[in-house]
Amino acid sequence: MNNLDLTKNTPENVEFMVEAIKEKLRMMNIGAIKPSSFNSDMYEELHDIYNMVMKKNNFSPNEMQAIAEELGRLRNL
Repeated sequence: MNNLDLTKNTPENVEFMVEAIKEKLRMMNIGAIKPSSFNSDMYEELHDIYNMVMKKNNFSPNEMQAIAEELGRLRNL
């Protein structure tokens, strides 16, 4: 059960969305994507990616690569 209000920028919501994206995509390099690495200023972008990923059932290799690149762009440096 997800009782989180994902419209709110909280560390719990970031963690939930990142973990859900990783699970849905079954990303190989899971260690590279940590919820704590994300910049809170990029919350809206992360939320948009989360919504897009949750709506689709299948992803092409190119789509997965693009999502991984976008997640990488949102991380803190």
